[in-house]
Amino acid sequence: RAGRSVGRRAISCVEVIEVGPRDGLQNEKVSVPTDVKVALCMSLVDAGVRRIETTSYVSPKWVPQMSDNVNVMDALKDIPSGVEVSVLTPNLKGLENAKLSGRVDAVSVFGAASESFSQKNINCSIEESIGRFSAVAETALGDGLKVRGYVSCIAACPYEGPIDPKNVVKVWKLLKDLGCYEVSLGDTIGVATPNQISKVIEALVAEGADVNELAGHYHDTCGTALTNVLRSLDLGLSKFDSSAAGLGGCPYAAGASGNLATEDLVYLCDGLGIDTGIDFGKVVRASEATLDVIGIGNRSKSAQA
Repeated sequence: RAGRSVGRRAISCVEVIEVGPRDGLQNEKVSVPTDVKVALCMSLVDAGVRRIETTSYVSPKWVPQMSDNVNVMDALKDIPSGVEVSVLTPNLKGLENAKLSGRVDAVSVFGAASESFSQKNINCSIEESIGRFSAVAETALGDGLKVRGYVSCIAACPYEGPIDPKNVVKVWKLLKDLGCYEVSLGDTIGVATPNQISKVIEALVAEGADVNELAGHYHDTCGTALTNVLRSLDLGLSKFDSSAAGLGGCPYAAGASGNLATEDLVYLCDGLGIDTGIDFGKVVRASEATLDVIGIGNRSKSAQA
């Protein structure tokens, strides 16, 4: 029987949000040429990806890999209209630059469920960080753009250890108040287990969250990303962030093996009879040129098989 039966509903389709070109590449040490990034995006779209985060508008001092954001977006201006293109814009300057280059449908903002992580990363409290994004969200929404939110450290923090789900609920509420149409739940250091994921999702639902407006963003440091996807499916989630070839990683966790690979997510869904609209083989081939530049192999287990 196709799909995965859950207490709430039967999941027959999964939305894959491809974050490799941004979240995947930003942590890679080797500089990837603009044309290779563009080719990666276009090849993933050709593979069936319909939601893709392409770059970020941050200071090149902090994220040099994204310093060619304007050129990347200009080259992607003719991406098919049926594809949602999103970018990370942590401030108004980034948002204005994003609007001037290429085609952008949605912008992303973020907050951490850990005070220590927020202070270490952006030198302010959780509430202060969300407050900084209020002008970005208001301006973006006024310009007809959608705003997507990320919550970092939903299960554990490299500085504080385990995170109380109540902290995740707090940040989710702040992001919803900004006007975020969807909130992505990030296991930033990739140590969450299915039971922890359950507690987070159940806490959110108990406070009124709609599972259709939540997404899972699970790093695979401890090899639990796919099991966390399965648990999320059982709880009604049907949207997941992933990165082609498992590109990326967490600079705060030694040995972090990066994002959940898009290939592995598609392989799992194919085996469960859940439609993603994505061609597994094409995704494998899409990242080949990028991997050659970086000098690494495909981190996806299913692609290696």
